[in-house]
Amino acid sequence: QVQLVVESGGGLVQAGESLRLACAASGSVFSINVMAWYRQAPGKQREFVAAITSGGNTNYAPSVKGRFTISRDNAKNTVNLQMNSLKPEDAAVYYCNAIVTTGGGSINYWGQGTQVTVSS
Repeated sequence: QVQLVVESGGGLVQAGESLRLACAASGSVFSINVMAWYRQAPGKQREFVAAITSGGNTNYAPSVKGRFTISRDNAKNTVNLQMNSLKPEDAAVYYCNAIVTTGGGSINYWGQGTQVTVSS
């Protein structure tokens, strides 16, 4: 079992400003392969934002590439999302995600959401 807690982040900013989200994992953290961030805007499906593997490989959604940076501290079991040049369309509830891959498949764990609001 893995527990995820969004420690900081979320808030209201103006377009062009920055926010940093932080998520901490506890429990069977040694089993986490990938940590990621997703977001969900009102009336829309949850969408992928960024991911980072235990080895440090990263992947970004095209809409955030170049503006957002995901990082991971394996020693502290945390994953961060630095969001720069925020746009109104980035407004959403952001969720921390951890994927554990076992012989039987993958298990997704989710943290509580944190609201990001961007005013134009």
